[in-house]
Amino acid sequence: MENDSTLYVGLDVHKDSITVAYAIGMSEVELFGKVGTMHIDIDRLCKKLQTKARHICFVYEAGPCGYGLYRRLVDKGFDCMVCAPSLIPRKPGDRVKTDRRDAIKLVRSLRAGDLSAVHVPSIEDEAFRDLARAWSAAREDLKAARCRLKSFLLAHGIHYLGHPNWGPTHRRWISTFSFDSAWQQLAFNEHRRTIEDRLAQCERLELALRESVTSWLVLPGRTRVAGYARD
Repeated sequence: MENDSTLYVGLDVHKDSITVAYAIGMSEVELFGKVGTMHIDIDRLCKKLQTKARHICFVYEAGPCGYGLYRRLVDKGFDCMVCAPSLIPRKPGDRVKTDRRDAIKLVRSLRAGDLSAVHVPSIEDEAFRDLARAWSAAREDLKAARCRLKSFLLAHGIHYLGHPNWGPTHRRWISTFSFDSAWQQLAFNEHRRTIEDRLAQCERLELALRESVTSWLVLPGRTRVAGYARD
């Protein structure tokens, strides 16, 4: 074990596998290989790497796999950076991407100090953000469902003469229509049912979001200033 050296570890993280590369101090970067993404796989990897150096620094790119790996490594006492993929230095013309090349490049960039870390939210902040994103997605789904119904009615020569704001009057007007074809009636009913479902979903999420704001603002380490949270 090279106790006085730092072990730099690059992780190219995917859903089912992690490609690992490492370098001890300024030595040549070596490919460790692929490991699984389960907790037991990470624990085994850490034990093997600990035989190479006392101080270990991990890095991986921010992506769809989230921050669970970061939290696990930090909880085990390791240094870990989640870096911004768009800010990783790239040589002109270097367009070939493989898991192996990416892991090695992460090691070299980490060792050179060329990476920019992204902010890793706390578990509470991430949960609040997930709820806000679900509410936003539900609103987009509602908007799309309403557009589909409007297009359906327009295709059959039906359009609202007032302001189509989806208020009570507008919705009552929509409910007055029926179609001779059973298939068209079924399609019309499904369009309306989708809108009502999405509307109820938005209302549930908005209520949950309103209730969670108060709890989120009073978390430890956060103070409320002029209606906003400040860390």
